[in-house]
Amino acid sequence: MKKYSIGVDLGGTKILAAIVNVETGEVVDVVKNKTKKYRGNEDILNITLKTLKELFLETKIPKEEILSIGLGLAGQIERKNGILLNGVNLECKNLDFKTPIENEFKLPVFVGNDVEVAALGELKFGAGISYDDIVCIFVGTGIGSSIIKNGKIHLGASGTAGEIGHIIVDLNGRACLCGANGCLEAYASRSAIESRILGAVKKGRTSIITDLVKHNSISSKHIKQALSANDEVVVQYVAEAVEYLSGGIASVMNFYNPKLIILGGGLIQSVDEFYLNTIKKAKMKALPIPSKTTEFKKALLGDYSGIVGASCLCLN
Repeated sequence: MKKYSIGVDLGGTKILAAIVNVETGEVVDVVKNKTKKYRGNEDILNITLKTLKELFLETKIPKEEILSIGLGLAGQIERKNGILLNGVNLECKNLDFKTPIENEFKLPVFVGNDVEVAALGELKFGAGISYDDIVCIFVGTGIGSSIIKNGKIHLGASGTAGEIGHIIVDLNGRACLCGANGCLEAYASRSAIESRILGAVKKGRTSIITDLVKHNSISSKHIKQALSANDEVVVQYVAEAVEYLSGGIASVMNFYNPKLIILGGGLIQSVDEFYLNTIKKAKMKALPIPSKTTEFKKALLGDYSGIVGASCLCLN
């Protein structure tokens, strides 16, 4: 009986592809590539095909034992035909993944939103085991979320439920890549923090970040290092992001009232004080009853949440 599937997690800064045992959640082989310099339909499809080819060359699992290829894509999805309708952080629109990947590898292809599949991974093998009412929020290049209702992913009427990164936190606020103004993503994502820090440095403020980074690319690791050094600029803008993110999460607690909120993504996994302060402030800002009943957990599978979940799309 076939028990392996390929999971792909495609985001704004990296792509992970892995062979996963869908019975146990074990990641057998994994390939990682950077995607930050890749933008637009052709580039993004090419780096995806390249990564999958590298995985097939590396793995010792026979192809005939692989069930499928599942992809978690950063953006809004048309699942039936495997199309990324709008991936603002990848600068892609109406990109067909299903047809070229099926043609290349002769395996069935399933597509989901990146946080949707991460939530699926956490539900089956991670922090969400034994829960059936969950909101999963991942903070990285952008901010995405997924809703698990009665033990299943809740997609909504158009299949785009869970876009917490695009709730409006400032009516006349900063421009977001989605085209709107004042979205949470423009205030509390790693990209938003990076933009604020680099803007402050450009205006003449002193920060250890200038010694840590190359090519103006600030990672979660750099932010952690700067916080450990009590860097004034980084401390300020991380605290600002915490205020906005905790407010957004408090709104979710009040409106949807989930039993569990799982937090993941680079910033959450790397920077403990960002994670802990966000929870503390979200509980303070939420109404008293949901504040007492909502539980919080960090994503247990870490960077592997997405690839494990994507590999399981064939089971759904």
